[in-house]
Amino acid sequence: MKPFNKFLRSQLMLLKPFLAGCSLSTVRKGQDALGKLMANSYKNEVTFSDFSLGEIACSTVIPKDEVSTGVVLYLHGGGYTAGNLDYAKGFGSMLAVKCGIRVLCAAYRLAPEHCYPAALDDAMEAYGYLLSNGYAPEQILLCGESAGGGLCYALCQKLAQKGRTLPAGIVAISPWTDLTAGGPSYQQNEKRDPSMTRERLRYFADCYLYGADGTEKSLTPRQNPNEEDDRARKRDPLVSPLFGSPEKMPPSLLFVGGDEIMLDDAVSLHGKLLAAGRESELVIAPDMWHGYLLYGLRENEKDFDRIARFIKRTVPHQKKLRWMTLDNAGKIYPAARSRNWSNVFRLSATLCENVDLSALKIALDVTVRRFPSIAVRLKTGMFWYYLEEIPEAPAIMEEKPYPLSRMPFDDIHKCAFRVIVYERRIALEFFHAITDGNGGLVFLKSLVAEYLYQKHGVRTPAGDGILDRLEEPDAGEMEDSFFQYAGPHKASRADTDAFRIVGKREEDGFRTNTTFILDADEVVAEAKKRGVTVTAYLVAAMMLATDRIQRARVRNPKRYRPIKVLVPVNLRRLFPSTSLRNFVLYVTPGYDPRLGEYTFDEICHLVYHQMQLTVTKKNMAAMIAKNVGSEKPLLLRAAPLFLKNIIMKMVFLAVGERKSCFTFSNLGVVKRVDGFSDYVERLDFVLGVQSTAPHNASAITYGGKLYLNLIRNIREPVLEYELYRVFRELGIRVVAESNTRGE
Repeated sequence: MKPFNKFLRSQLMLLKPFLAGCSLSTVRKGQDALGKLMANSYKNEVTFSDFSLGEIACSTVIPKDEVSTGVVLYLHGGGYTAGNLDYAKGFGSMLAVKCGIRVLCAAYRLAPEHCYPAALDDAMEAYGYLLSNGYAPEQILLCGESAGGGLCYALCQKLAQKGRTLPAGIVAISPWTDLTAGGPSYQQNEKRDPSMTRERLRYFADCYLYGADGTEKSLTPRQNPNEEDDRARKRDPLVSPLFGSPEKMPPSLLFVGGDEIMLDDAVSLHGKLLAAGRESELVIAPDMWHGYLLYGLRENEKDFDRIARFIKRTVPHQKKLRWMTLDNAGKIYPAARSRNWSNVFRLSATLCENVDLSALKIALDVTVRRFPSIAVRLKTGMFWYYLEEIPEAPAIMEEKPYPLSRMPFDDIHKCAFRVIVYERRIALEFFHAITDGNGGLVFLKSLVAEYLYQKHGVRTPAGDGILDRLEEPDAGEMEDSFFQYAGPHKASRADTDAFRIVGKREEDGFRTNTTFILDADEVVAEAKKRGVTVTAYLVAAMMLATDRIQRARVRNPKRYRPIKVLVPVNLRRLFPSTSLRNFVLYVTPGYDPRLGEYTFDEICHLVYHQMQLTVTKKNMAAMIAKNVGSEKPLLLRAAPLFLKNIIMKMVFLAVGERKSCFTFSNLGVVKRVDGFSDYVERLDFVLGVQSTAPHNASAITYGGKLYLNLIRNIREPVLEYELYRVFRELGIRVVAESNTRGE
């Protein structure tokens, strides 16, 4: 041992009795001051990005000389009772600089104020945050000293129990893995270790498991009078990972001092890992003490070289972005686009307060990594377009005077959706090739739930269209379900053209969106009175309004065109698909006005029965088979992309929109969820206008209100006015809002 190390050891031995008798308050202050001092010595070599994950204070430490694309999740020591973010940033800075890798320092909640499993839950949260921010498990390395080292293994035990992918490896420094203090070194090295005693460890363990009475300056840990139960609790693998199953543990690099009291915690763990066939390397530093690596001694520089080599060996150099082909429905949209039109739809949430952009940015960073099939950009291949996961979340945009402006193809190549904020509203606009309204709604609700967590610490439980932020994406979410559920026979596409409303186009592409706000219970009651669904009721009202417009404009009844509305069908209600991509087909209920005038009740029943007859599992499977079969011919598959685009554009113009007056999509009722609903006042769903026709309509119900949005790119509000009259005649109360601009 070098002279300075001997001197330092002797000073620690002198301080040992004093430290053993210090109050928790004093220990915490000293530990945090040490971390500040350590971080200050590296302040010119790193940058810090501090943020919060609910109650967890975090900081990302980024070295100026960053050589690895991975990240270290650092869980600090302190007996689960001491160490705040200042302390964590100390060794986090040293690790970042010496190994050229960014480090996420997570200051988990401390005992005795927050007993087990608070620290483990926070470690899970921090790990999930990294996954949500684009790091694959194989890019994440865990590192911790003392209690933090044990927590790294407890975290892996928990991940294994949940069936989740474990990180690339663990670097554990003097890990505390046995809270029963059962190893021989607890007696053999008690007098040799200058920094720790058995009594102090018992104090920490009881605080962690049972809490304490008193204040920071005078704490008395609670104890378990039942020795057998106390031992069983302390042998829980999530408390003392030495007693856990090592079969699934990632590669380990362990450092321990030869003279430290917890020597056998590392030695025994290393032996169990090797016996289970796991990769493990143990470094025992002769004459060194607990947590020696944190002192930054020159004699131990070679240990940081070992860590750097371990990182280089276990963490891949570069993250691979996921990619996928467009789903069967999505393939038409890039081909059908034009200079002035792109198929984009909007979903938005209006909050009870103005949006905090900084909190939304963090929430967006988290959410996009949970949705690798939606957070994508469109790429051009030789034979098909395909989707590639975006490397980072898009910038948040300001609202324009109108929704759903054209999304330029150059923008879609960078990111196929956009996030727009206006005062209290968070809006998402999606290029239809990546998802449908149902998948988009799951994305919006999950984003808002994450925002509420970042802003207010509100945890919205997963379910009801909100995904678990910590779960890895399921393969079913990224499935092209059209190929999965195609039937044995193909349906016919034969149909007649429908009446189209025409008007004077807005020269600058302005879109006027009018929202009819209806009482949901009132609409449901009226629909039930007629024995039809809400969707059939609303479609019938729009058909009647459109019929009246045609009769007013076309004098010769022989020239009347059919009145038909294209209605998307969510196929997830018929087939067991969890896909977040496009999985809708369309039905086109309607009637021929040349046969005479129809009453509203007649139209209601026509629409309802046509939809009931058409929307069956067998019929939809046949329609899927027709669509899927269209892309199977070898000649089409071998054709270059530019030729495919020409063919698909011709098909779209011939049959894509002409068979209906416009589209009406109803996402139905969105359930109110505790926490979420306390902050979200309203939801809206807006389709973009059609490429060759000026209107589209969409609806969503939330909080007892049905929001019916009508969008147009012509100046004349004929459809809105006529539909308003229809609702008034039916006794439906309507509140109308619009972004109509003044002349």
